[in-house]
This record gives sequence, structure tokens and C-alpha cells, in this order.
Amino acid sequence: MGKRYDPPFTMTEEITNLIVEIGELVGSVSTYEAMNPNPILRRENRIRTIHSSLAIEQNTLTLEQVTDVINGKRILGPPQDIHEVKNAYEAYEKISALDPYDVKSLLLAHKMMMDGLVKEAGLFRSVDVGVYAGTELIHAGAPAKSVPDLVQQLFAWLKKSKLHPLVKSCIFHYEFEYIHPFRDGNGRTGRLWQSLILRKWNEIFAWLPVETLVYENQKAYYDVLQKADDKDESTEFVEFMLGMIRDALVEVSKVRNKHDVAVSVAKNAAVYEDRILSLLKQDNTLSANRLANSLGITQRQVQRILSRLKEEGRILRHGANKNGYWEVVK
Repeated sequence: MGKRYDPPFTMTEEITNLIVEIGELVGSVSTYEAMNPNPILRRENRIRTIHSSLAIEQNTLTLEQVTDVINGKRILGPPQDIHEVKNAYEAYEKISALDPYDVKSLLLAHKMMMDGLVKEAGLFRSVDVGVYAGTELIHAGAPAKSVPDLVQQLFAWLKKSKLHPLVKSCIFHYEFEYIHPFRDGNGRTGRLWQSLILRKWNEIFAWLPVETLVYENQKAYYDVLQKADDKDESTEFVEFMLGMIRDALVEVSKVRNKHDVAVSVAKNAAVYEDRILSLLKQDNTLSANRLANSLGITQRQVQRILSRLKEEGRILRHGANKNGYWEVVK
């Protein structure tokens, strides 16, 4: 195999700052998750991850269609695209059983991702390949005969390197795409593997939808890969991917905050419903304005609650607004 391989890379101030920022966000999100686990939101993020990673590879299914496929529903769409979704879902569901430092696990992941889609699923490619933009060759993968040794060297580096897992995962992602070890499916497998490396550092990366932001910034993603190729080292790509990870964590934090607000509003609404019902039992002629003054909330809020209670059949209105009265249904 020769001497130990160290992928060309330079630590920068921006990378150091991003590591610190991401670490703080991971701590915050992890603490929240421990106290407020939300399996539904995690599953939604997993589906977003699968949709985005495949969309980067020209899968044409929408997020709604991907969701339906994963939920076992029949959809109208290209059979290959549907097959890709099913394969990717299986791979992401079994990610916890994979070892990020084991080449056999990598081959198994590729087998799950590409089974029934390419002839060499789960095998290193036997032919030379390139990445094209139209008819223009923008990247030539390593010679096929060198792939097994290069991948072994990359995994040996990954296992022994003392760099922060955030940095190692990004370097691995770049070097993996540079080698291009498979005939097809390198992008989706490389992104899956970065998630696996990060998951071993912190469990939240099992569902954090980093791929969604990569998809939304797809041109920048390919541009920075090209820049790294031109410079023959991964620093700019590492900065870019760390930025995507930071932004994904910020987005998740915002969603959590919105969820907390929604839950708080729902809880408060339930409290106000009970108090309004109690007040109407005492005086069934109370107006929305008088109820609002008694509860210390706006008249508009009271009207919304009264409307909901009427829709649910918990109260009935008899007569006009001025001279009518409420009946609380038991």
C-alpha cells in the first residue's frame, strides 16, 4: 500500500470558527432533543434528506411523491426514480448498523443504494469513469485498478486522523468524490457516508437534513468541488460543507422554536377554552367583549375560541348577538 496517505488540507480561521459555532448549536439541539424527542419531525427530516440527495442526482420525484413512496403508497413516476427512493430509504434506515471505518460497510451501503440500478452495485468499478458537464469532462476518477488501494488508504487515514470529526467528515466526502470509486452512485453514497461519520460523533446527524441545503445550493456545491480539484486540496470544500452543516442546525433550531410556540399557543388555548366554558356556565349572556376583559386577552382571541367551541358542538348560540344567550352542551 505504500506510506500513509494524508489528504492535502489546510486548517483556516474560518474552519476553526465554524467548528466552535457548530459545536454550540449541536449542544443546544441535542439538549432540546433529549427533553423533547419528536420522532415525526425526525422522520420528516430523513425524508427531506433522501429527496434532496437523490434530486442532486437528477431524480425527478417531488418531496410529496418521495413521502408517498416511503409510506408505501403507489405513485405515477419513472420506475427507476421510485426504485432509487426505496433503495435510499433502506440504506438510511440501516445506517446505524454500518461502521464508518470499514470498507465492507461502504460496499454494503453502495449495494443497498444501487441494487437493481447498476450492474456493479456493491463493487468497486472495473472501468475508468469521468464526471461530465454535457460533453465536457470536468473530473476524471482515479484509474479503476487503483481504486481498492486508494479507498483502503482513505479509510486508514479516517480511522487514525486526530482532526475534529466535523473536519474529517468533510475531507472524506471530498476525497471520496475525487476517487470516484463506483461506476455510479458516488454522490449519494459519499453524502450518506459523511452523515455516518458525523453520527458517530453525535446522534443528531442521523436525521439532520444537511443534504437539503446542499441541494438548494447545488451549483455552489459543484463549483467548490471543482475549485478543490483545481487546487488539489480540500480546504474550500471543507469550509463550504461546514457552512451547510451550520445552516442546517440553525434551520432545525428555528423549526423547533416555531414548534414550541405552536405547542404553547395550543396549551394556552385549551386553558382559555375551559375558563370560557366555566364563565358561560355561571352567566350564559356574557359577550365576547366581557369574556375578553375577564380573561385578559383580546376580543378577537375570544371570538376564535367561541367559534371553535361552536364547531366542536361544545356550545350553542340561541338568539341574536344583543339579546341572545349561550348554552354549554354537557
